[in-house]
Amino acid sequence: MSAIETAASRRGPPLSLYHLLEPDVLADPYPLYHRLQAEDPVHWDRFLHVWVVTRYQDVLRVLHDFSADRTPTPEQLTAMGLGELNPIAQVMVRQMLFMDAPSHTRIRGLAAHAFSPARVEVLRGHIREITDRLLERVLPAGRMDVIADLAEPLPCIVTAEMLGVPVEDRRRLKAWSEDFAEMLGSFQHNPDRAPQMLRAVEEMTGYFRSAMRDQQARPREGLIGELMNAQVHGDRLAEEEVIANCIVTMVGGQETTTNLIGNGILSLLRHPDELAKLRSDLSLIPSAVEELLRYESPIQHTGRLAPADVELGGRRILRRQAVIAVMGAANRDPERFPDPDRLDITRQDNRHVAFGHAAHFCFGAPLARIEGQIALEAMLRRMPDLALEPAPLVWRTNHGLRGLRSLPVTFKAAVSGAAS
Repeated sequence: MSAIETAASRRGPPLSLYHLLEPDVLADPYPLYHRLQAEDPVHWDRFLHVWVVTRYQDVLRVLHDFSADRTPTPEQLTAMGLGELNPIAQVMVRQMLFMDAPSHTRIRGLAAHAFSPARVEVLRGHIREITDRLLERVLPAGRMDVIADLAEPLPCIVTAEMLGVPVEDRRRLKAWSEDFAEMLGSFQHNPDRAPQMLRAVEEMTGYFRSAMRDQQARPREGLIGELMNAQVHGDRLAEEEVIANCIVTMVGGQETTTNLIGNGILSLLRHPDELAKLRSDLSLIPSAVEELLRYESPIQHTGRLAPADVELGGRRILRRQAVIAVMGAANRDPERFPDPDRLDITRQDNRHVAFGHAAHFCFGAPLARIEGQIALEAMLRRMPDLALEPAPLVWRTNHGLRGLRSLPVTFKAAVSGAAS
């Protein structure tokens, strides 16, 4: 046993991200992250057979320099005896999330155009209308589930509109997104879930293939049409490329914002002084959203592969070895953020990595930020005396995408016109 493992054994169980599966760690992973940072910041996880990187500067390097091309091909899965998962691999290998330049640059440039800050800003008034409409349904009751009543439906509606598919389909899109997000965010092998994942991929693929046919017959605004019609040096995206990247955009557009809103409201309710400060000065909303993104990052970690034999944090990582960059830990790194476990909605130097970094920085970040800002402001304006209901919190078991199953709250409805 190494000296590090000997020291760790005195403090608790062996260091491993696999402990995120434990309910108490799932509810509060930050003590585990701090142990990793202090004891072994570039850690070989012998349970998961991956390197785990937790310090801010190391995470930046991994996100900047390491390869995102990490999805097993159908041929590799077949060789491993997992050929039944090939339909999933056939979709994932075409998604920009799992590509390096120049393939990544080609597809991302087309998709990101629809989510540019300028184009998204135009939607601010419309997103506010959707938010107010959702809140109007729950105001008379004096209570709501923040997740079910706002944090889920708001990005579902907006994402459907951005894609150019019927808003009435949003519940199906959400169910598929949760299934696909489980594949993206979980590192354990769940063979019992494979049939459901395969069914979700088949249904999503069929849905977007049909949407493309509808787009050809009856053109409408949205990302589907933009990807179908876009050309790069005279080259168009293949049908399977359009489908695969509509899927990953749909998942990212829903899951990140849902978790941002839910985690954000919970964090404010747990810090009443910060909540009161924000209520007294709503101009702090943009700053508060950035701090909430840092404090409880909706995306906790992502995977990369070493592009060559490299040294990182005094450890030698071999070419093509898997590396998990833990953004949730980097955002609580005391070497980067003073007093990192303190929520401070006025924090000035707040260059967090909640949306990633470098070439794969989330192009949906401008939209997620605006949705988060509008949701927080609307709730604070319209819901005085906002408080948690006395019920246990249940965190989703998707440890890569951190969020709550539900968040029941009570409030007093503001007088008419308070939302204007």
